[in-house]
Amino acid sequence: MKLFDCPHCGHRLYFENAQCLNCSSLVLYDPDEARFLLSGADGVFQCGNADECACNWRAEPDHTFCRGCMLNQLIPDLSVDGNRRRWIRVEAAKKRAVYSLLAFGLPVVPKADPGDEIGLAFDFLADPIGAGPGGERILTGHDNGLITLNVAEADSAERERRRVEMGENYRTLLGHFRHELGHYYWDRLIRDDPERLAAFRALFGDEQADYERALKAYYINAAPPDWQQRHISAYATSHPWEDWAETFAHHLHITDTLEMVHALNFPLGRLETVDADALPPGDTGGLLQPAPADPDPPSEAFEKILARWLVLSEASNSINRCMGLPDLYPFVISEVTARKLTFVHDLLTGAPKKARNNS
Repeated sequence: MKLFDCPHCGHRLYFENAQCLNCSSLVLYDPDEARFLLSGADGVFQCGNADECACNWRAEPDHTFCRGCMLNQLIPDLSVDGNRRRWIRVEAAKKRAVYSLLAFGLPVVPKADPGDEIGLAFDFLADPIGAGPGGERILTGHDNGLITLNVAEADSAERERRRVEMGENYRTLLGHFRHELGHYYWDRLIRDDPERLAAFRALFGDEQADYERALKAYYINAAPPDWQQRHISAYATSHPWEDWAETFAHHLHITDTLEMVHALNFPLGRLETVDADALPPGDTGGLLQPAPADPDPPSEAFEKILARWLVLSEASNSINRCMGLPDLYPFVISEVTARKLTFVHDLLTGAPKKARNNS
């Protein structure tokens, strides 16, 4: 994620801003140009969901909705108390996920109709009112380009309850989107390409293994004790598809976070230090000044990206512990997992396809 500038006064804007706090200009995010525009400028109009779910993206030309909201197929029943607040949170997380997809140049095209298996769509649904224990539940998942998310995940207490119940050490709305999008892009980028499929199987395993049986076995037996040597999460051990989706999500976690670190001009890995006592009051030693131009950060070799990530994750985890908080990134990246992340990175950045073994 980047930092942005107000198109009127140049003041800093953040991704969710709809108004500049310096000059009060109304602004809209343009996903095609990855920058903010003045609302009401020539051809720049609010998304039709601006007043519905606080959408701050510009409407697509000749359309009511923005590029992100055009992907929505179903939204929660807004007559139910709390559902609008939940939708606002869900939509904000989805927009961040879509930002990363566009940054990597991935196809983001809405479904032409319900039978379209190529396009992408979202259903944001809630459990039926009055459903008791054992009753019908909305499951978050992916099916032929349709990603369904239970909006109950937007409530922090409910999401934490499910995290503990599932034995997870990380669970967020953004993580859900990135994981399910991983399933979608496996279909788009790997499934029908024999060379990529062979390379995938060499690293992740044979996805032809019975999926339902594999999941049942995982929930009965849990992950093997040494799972961290080969997987980014325990759930990734359940099936090669889940291993891919988890790895895909973590690749977006890593690259998106490091893009923000770059935008803040935070010198990860820099040997020299800044003497804070020698700086004038309010001077950050250049750490929060605009970052130098980066010509094409996504195409950088993943080895360098991972080196910076290891520095950042160790520092952020240590800081969280000082505050009595859980680790920000409670995961171990083994050599095997690093190769899987590199596979994802090479695929997303268009690097030459290479088969890698899992030794």
